Amino acid sequence: MVDDCYEQIITELKNTLLEVDRGSIEELSDAIVQARRIFLAGVGRSGLMLKCFAMRLMHLGLKAFVVGETTTPSISQGDLLIIGSGSGETGSVAVFAREAKKHDARIGLITIFPNSTIGKLADVTISIDAPTSKNPTGNQAVSVQPLGNLFEQSLLLLLDGIVIRLMDKLHVTADLMFENHANLE
Repeated sequence: MVDDCYEQIITELKNTLLEVDRGSIEELSDAIVQARRIFLAGVGRSGLMLKCFAMRLMHLGLKAFVVGETTTPSISQGDLLIIGSGSGETGSVAVFAREAKKHDARIGLITIFPNSTIGKLADVTISIDAPTSKNPTGNQAVSVQPLGNLFEQSLLLLLDGIVIRLMDKLHVTADLMFENHANLE
């Protein structure tokens, strides 16, 4: 029974990620390389996925900050705010996007709904076709998994793929990344 669940989940993830536009992934990767600093924002499980990504960006030697943490500086021109929001309508994150725009920062969004409120503010958007119950317009995607699992898992794997792409672009090896790994453990 559990093995069947794993097979279904893996199949869903593979099919979902293979549908993501490669050009938009490359565009976000380029925006990250060009950014002075990278800010990450999301709520709930999406926010946790962005925190994982923030850690890997730091391991790559980039200046990355999670919005809402006590050591996060103010955002400004030359910075990039990356948002993970399945609905693209999350209230607090939409406020962050508007504030970033006000300070001439660029915005990257990973979402199910690219034409959402946050999507209209974004400079770079990656669309993941996954099911959600949070948007009244709905979409056609289905999953055996509950709630936003497919989006959140796809978000994490997509971001891990971007890390590998950034390693290539920045000429950073896993050994170099390990030098930035926490040693106060």
